[in-house]
Amino acid sequence: MRLDQILPLLGVIKRRTIAKKLADSGLISINDTSAKAGKSVSVGDIIHIGGVNPQTIKVLQLPGKSLSKEQRVDYFEVM
Repeated sequence: MRLDQILPLLGVIKRRTIAKKLADSGLISINDTSAKAGKSVSVGDIIHIGGVNPQTIKVLQLPGKSLSKEQRVDYFEVM
């Protein structure tokens, strides 16, 4: 799944367009490597999001098309 698609599904970033802008600006990295919006995300990847509210998450599972707010916690871990 693409980086700009998974972050909004997990609720880490509000919209896909924001995720794309952050990634293309170099503010998002996967496993300590700068990542563009189209970068593929796998289970076990560590994603660092910089900017005003920096955070780091670990991907535990890849989501399907949509998730409820209650389901999101099963798919990533905040580090």
